[in-house]
Amino acid sequence: MKKMLALACSLGLAASLITGCGSKTEVVSATTAAQSSAEAAKTEAPAAGSDTMIALITMDSIDQHWVTLNEGAQKAAKELGVTVQFMAPNTKDDAQQIECVNNAVSAGAKAIIVAANGPDAISSALKEAQSSGVKIVYVDSPANVDAEATFSTDNKAAGKTAGGEMLKALKDAGVTSGSIGIINVNAATDSCVMREEGFRSAFEGSGFTLLETQYGEGDAAKSQSIAENYITQGVVGIFGCNEGSTTGAGNAIKASGKDGIIGVGFDKSDAILGLIDDGYLLCTMAQNPDVMGYKGVEACVKALEGESLGGTVTDTGVSVLKK
Repeated sequence: MKKMLALACSLGLAASLITGCGSKTEVVSATTAAQSSAEAAKTEAPAAGSDTMIALITMDSIDQHWVTLNEGAQKAAKELGVTVQFMAPNTKDDAQQIECVNNAVSAGAKAIIVAANGPDAISSALKEAQSSGVKIVYVDSPANVDAEATFSTDNKAAGKTAGGEMLKALKDAGVTSGSIGIINVNAATDSCVMREEGFRSAFEGSGFTLLETQYGEGDAAKSQSIAENYITQGVVGIFGCNEGSTTGAGNAIKASGKDGIIGVGFDKSDAILGLIDDGYLLCTMAQNPDVMGYKGVEACVKALEGESLGGTVTDTGVSVLKK
């Protein structure tokens, strides 16, 4: 009887040990599964939604170029279910643009689409934004900070096209020499600097003299004064590197009453198209700012959802608009 009782106890102990190991194995498995799920949650980026705010910061909020860019961005925002807040300064000013970046971060922007007024001034603010986890995408003109992607015109090629159009018009008019004035925004804005380089390259080896560049900060009134001064020097052509520069050049040619000055510029606005129709400007290089804005928002959403865009640069194209 004692032997049988001892055997029963042994069997019971063995059974309890087996049950205990099984319970321990189940706990370990559950813990491992929970850890795996947690790690997966960390690596999986959340989908962008209506509560995702993307800031759009351009050089200013006035030029039709930027207004159209914002329209493209808002269209993409509506289609993709995110919010885009246009936070551009009212004038081209580095300090104001930096303030816009800081305000965007404070407002909880998950991404910033920016057209940098200059490549360096805004860089520190953008780096600070990136350190807070904000994604950066460039449109029109980049800064010297790596970004997810850039959408802009091939400005050097477009500038060379503008120069070619002026050169052909001058030769068709029998003009083979003379001075040409150039009105730029400033010496720092990358897009406009590239346009000027391309324009100048079109005249290499020709009999024309390209005068020292004058800067009007993209302001039509300032640019008109510069163009009027060029006209008093007897120029045969004037090139405007952006919307305000081009409008100013066209208005100066109109006010001068002289028919022989060839005006060529950049960007599209009602004022510029009117000056072309009236014969005071030959043509303008029309960019596609709506495409820049749309693609910029698309890129932000992809980046926020974890897709690597590799810092790619996309040429959004340009068209020559004439009478």
